[in-house]
Amino acid sequence: MDTSTVVSRRSLLGGAGAAALALTTFGCSGKSDSGYGQAKGNVPDKYAKRTRVVLWSAYSGTPGTTLSALAQKFNDSQDEVYVEVQFQGTYDQASQKTAAAVQAKQIPDLVTFSEVTWHRFYLNDLLEPLDGYFTGDFAKSVYQQQLLSEGVLKGKTWWLPFARSTPLFYYNKTLFAKAGLPDRGPADWDEWYGWSKQLKGLQASGKQVKMECYQKVDGDWQFQGSVWQWGGSYSDGLTVTINKPEAVAAAEWQRKLIFDDKMAYMADSPTTDFSNQLVATMVTSTGSLSTAVAAAKKGGWEVGTAFVPAKARQVVPTGGGGLSIMRYATSKRKKAAFAFIKFLADPANAAYWCVKTGYMPAVGEAVNDPQLATLLKANPNYNVAVQQLAKVRKEDEVRLMVPNSNVMIYTGLQKIWSDNAPVQGVFDDVASQLTKATGQVKAQIEKHV
Repeated sequence: MDTSTVVSRRSLLGGAGAAALALTTFGCSGKSDSGYGQAKGNVPDKYAKRTRVVLWSAYSGTPGTTLSALAQKFNDSQDEVYVEVQFQGTYDQASQKTAAAVQAKQIPDLVTFSEVTWHRFYLNDLLEPLDGYFTGDFAKSVYQQQLLSEGVLKGKTWWLPFARSTPLFYYNKTLFAKAGLPDRGPADWDEWYGWSKQLKGLQASGKQVKMECYQKVDGDWQFQGSVWQWGGSYSDGLTVTINKPEAVAAAEWQRKLIFDDKMAYMADSPTTDFSNQLVATMVTSTGSLSTAVAAAKKGGWEVGTAFVPAKARQVVPTGGGGLSIMRYATSKRKKAAFAFIKFLADPANAAYWCVKTGYMPAVGEAVNDPQLATLLKANPNYNVAVQQLAKVRKEDEVRLMVPNSNVMIYTGLQKIWSDNAPVQGVFDDVASQLTKATGQVKAQIEKHV
């Protein structure tokens, strides 16, 4: 095997830590699934004679309990497969643990990867192509095609949409009314800026209300949309462009809001601060909708949602999680894992997931299921994300493909948001880091895409 390939694969899975080193020879070993055991766990006696599927999940809180409930429903609906959901932390943590599991040759069968992390395993030939598992009664067409297409490379499907989201514009209807603002989202960021002046000085629960806050960790996902809205990009293919004038202007806008206008700041959790009425608006995942609505109901105020405002363009990235089957699980376990994927894609189950979590419906027919249809009619907030699908696009290639690119970008943003660092200098440094990281893995990426 070419040693340059080894180096590339080490770089590709760099975000997985030391465990990545073992993966460098794994993908080109040519071995069958023999020699790789299943991740450990406990099977209740009543399920002992079934095929056991281990699902490594990145969902806690409401999404976590909802996924566990769906697994329980699946386990009780038939007598051949037992799905054991094992929570592994955040998407990045689940990715790191999956890489370590491959090194230890004790792997899960099914993993909830993010739109970024699944690429690392695909590029190392660790994922199972899923096209051959679909049958006449379960076709790929059940999925929203725009979301499905994001898991397709080289004409094969590696990652199926599940907990998909886009950034959404949230606003506090009650605070807007107090400030004399209309009950709607702004048409563009310039209108939003005018509204921020009207909100200045407003208080809620004795605290000064800011207009917006930016997410400290992983805020580069929301900022991906901002860069596009200002007419820029993180990259053009694998050519880094984050330090071009349009991207710099998008970050400069946010820097001024924080340090000149005093109407924004960096936060550990924008959703928490919005729920506590510390900010009047936020741009964050559709997956935060249920949390925000519950907080508003408890606090006696109302939440509104709208499309993310436009600037030069109106566009947002897709994000969130999907499902991949590990290539080196046994054939029997892979088939059993896909049976659970099929179960999750049943319109009633897909609708249940959306109603409970606030994630977008990845299955087209889910919107016609009575439980989701009723929610969409009663609370239009839940329908905004579906309508905004016409404004979404796949993230720039460098963020998706180059390991740790997201960390490089959001670390740079943190310097701008917290330290008032000059934007051009920060982005020049980030561009240099991204270009170097891209060069280390470019040949391997081009081979796979």
